[in-house]
Amino acid sequence: MNENEKKQTKETTFAITGMKCAACSTRIEKGLNKMEGVDRANVNLALEKTTIACDPAKVKPNDIQSKIEKLGYGVAMDQAEFNINGMTCAACSNRIEKGLNKMEGVSSATVNLALETATVTYNPAVLTPNDVIAKIEKLGYGAQRKDEAREEEGDHRQKAIIRQQWKFIISAILALPLLWTMVGHFSFTSWIFVPDFLMNPWFQFAIATPIQFVIGGQFYIGAYKALRNKSANMDVLVALGTSAAYFYSLYQTINSIGKHAHGLNLYYETSAVLITLILLGKLLEAKAKGRSSEAIKKLMGLQAKTAVIERDGQELEVPIEEVASGDIVFVKPGEKVPVDGLILEGRSALDESMITGESVPVDKSAGEAVIGSTINKNGFLKIKATNVGSHTALAQIIKVVEQAQGSKAPIQRMADKISGIFVPIVVSIAVITFLVWYVAVDPGNFAEALENMIAVLVIACPCALGLATPTSIMAGSGRAAEYGILFKGGEHLEQTHKIDTVLLDKTGTVTNGKPVLTDIIASAEWEEAALLQLVASAEKSSEHPLAEAIVKGSQDKGMSLWKTQSFDAVPGYGIEARVEGRDVLIGTRKLMDKYKIKMEANVLQAMSNLEEQGKTAMLAAVDGRFAGIVAVADTIKDSSRKAIERLHAMGIEVAMITGDNQRTASAIGEEAGIGHIIAEVLPEQKAEEVKKLQAEGKHVAMVGDGINDAPALAMADIGMAIGTGTDVAMEAADITLMRGDLNAIADAIAMSKYTVRNIKQNLFWALGYNTLGIPVAALGLLAPWVAGAAMAFSSVSVVLNALRLQKVKL
Repeated sequence: MNENEKKQTKETTFAITGMKCAACSTRIEKGLNKMEGVDRANVNLALEKTTIACDPAKVKPNDIQSKIEKLGYGVAMDQAEFNINGMTCAACSNRIEKGLNKMEGVSSATVNLALETATVTYNPAVLTPNDVIAKIEKLGYGAQRKDEAREEEGDHRQKAIIRQQWKFIISAILALPLLWTMVGHFSFTSWIFVPDFLMNPWFQFAIATPIQFVIGGQFYIGAYKALRNKSANMDVLVALGTSAAYFYSLYQTINSIGKHAHGLNLYYETSAVLITLILLGKLLEAKAKGRSSEAIKKLMGLQAKTAVIERDGQELEVPIEEVASGDIVFVKPGEKVPVDGLILEGRSALDESMITGESVPVDKSAGEAVIGSTINKNGFLKIKATNVGSHTALAQIIKVVEQAQGSKAPIQRMADKISGIFVPIVVSIAVITFLVWYVAVDPGNFAEALENMIAVLVIACPCALGLATPTSIMAGSGRAAEYGILFKGGEHLEQTHKIDTVLLDKTGTVTNGKPVLTDIIASAEWEEAALLQLVASAEKSSEHPLAEAIVKGSQDKGMSLWKTQSFDAVPGYGIEARVEGRDVLIGTRKLMDKYKIKMEANVLQAMSNLEEQGKTAMLAAVDGRFAGIVAVADTIKDSSRKAIERLHAMGIEVAMITGDNQRTASAIGEEAGIGHIIAEVLPEQKAEEVKKLQAEGKHVAMVGDGINDAPALAMADIGMAIGTGTDVAMEAADITLMRGDLNAIADAIAMSKYTVRNIKQNLFWALGYNTLGIPVAALGLLAPWVAGAAMAFSSVSVVLNALRLQKVKL
């Protein structure tokens, strides 16, 4: 290799996912080495990395990534969030998004105007967060890593609002004399006294200039940065409009030297009042946008600040950040549980409404899990910390809500496309308006043509268009979180309203997921209580869920249980045990047949009746003689039937899917009010059932709580995981329902409908202002200052309309 070739070779390292063996690494290595421009590629299976030496002129990092993915593997990506300052309208956020998405190594980038944030997924082998910040700064904006800025974020926003307030106040004070002169121009206000010095062009020049260039300097800076990057935004429109008014007035003022100044057409008041009104609009918008992120602030406010822990035999109060997994934490009545954990000692009722939305306190005792930030109502608890810091349930909820608020809904893509071409079109319309008025409508009347051109430029600012969707997504997802409904992204919040079929898993979703003792039918030789005590004592040594239900049922009745002298579980049959000197058999018909236990026909009929009711019936024999039947059942949740009736009332078809036998499933379905039952389905077949419904043209939501539901949750149009279920199910789902209550399904669909309707209202008004305002201004029916007020009001009205979602009752 000669010196020139060495200069052209660049080494890049990629982290690869999905490799299982040496054959995988060899396959990738061969594939990469065949690429044009690649000098050599080495794949290390142990490190799961590839190092590639290539000619950067011939092959780009994105080409390498595409090749690896085409070979059936993945490239490990990182994600970072950034706070951005300096954006004024949708054109700004659109330009930053386009710029970031063109960077080598960036997989995707979304910019949220309302939150003033950017979320970037990137290849850490190609670029770093600092490269992203440098790119944003090159585009003319400021940026900072969100995790670094979190503590300063609220303070930063407040300082920005205070700066805006002072700018507006100073601008308003300076513009007031000019506004006075403007009001005095109208015939119907001629009775208002206007002092002569206010009409002096040099006086007007003196007070208009600081407004134009000091207070309004931000518009010139923004316009310069936009134009330098070959794009246009709101700043360009404002700078053009106000500059036209100001410099035409300055020309007239200079031209009046040595002449009588009376009767001059000056527009200093137009530029000054416009800038003042736009600043007022931006101030109101900033305050409203601050309110739209209140959901996150509320969630963060739920976190306990300190915790009382046991270390080296002493009780210490430490900051919440210092609590480690495994620490013993003490929680007194009325205090917040500081971290997720397991109760070691104590019993209490916990208010979990801030996490699950469930208003009724939940009784908890030793061995049960507690959620950090819930409130201990009445008992002293000793807890072992299991999840701390960013791993707590509340921290995960905050993360999900932030991701949803920062994501971009599909409907916003349309607004982005419009705003991307909007400003150049508006400038063209403004120029045409000027020429038509100056040449054709009122030939030679430069002042009138200029005024109408300014009105067009100002009324058309696309601020409201950029805020229409993200503010609604922020408010809607935040309000849903308060009800224990976590949307993973804006796209899911938007798409959920289309659901017309809900597929429910049975166990743990429609039912409580824990069998309970329902029936004791004793033979003539036994009393029910005595039989239950003996059976429960025998089952105490079993770990089977049905055995646990029998034991708990006896304990709830206050029974004390005996020790077993022997115990043997017979898979597929039941159990054999010796209790208090008596031989006990509990199980199926096969177990009774094995030991030749005689049973009357009515016993088998009673057992069949119980099974038809969806119960699991077990036969019991003592000392070789039939003793009775014990039945347990996974009962449906109290809320299930009403929730399903509510879904039916919304016009949504409801079906239940389960691996249980048809008879048991039908009994549960009938009790819950579900007519469509899909029974005896293996876990891997659940996703196929979702596919079948989708093939019929239905928009399917799958609701489940177990690991076996994960494939179906991922396959469905919208996957909803019950938050009381497994982490795997929640990871695969698009929505997490923190409550076990099925009413949350209807609430999620309703919240989606409210949000989508709100977005459409916002887009209608945002586009309506411009669609109606531009021709009105072009026809000369709108004074520039009125156009400025309307433009400012459009942004504020859109944000305030979105904030109505924070008051929605579900």
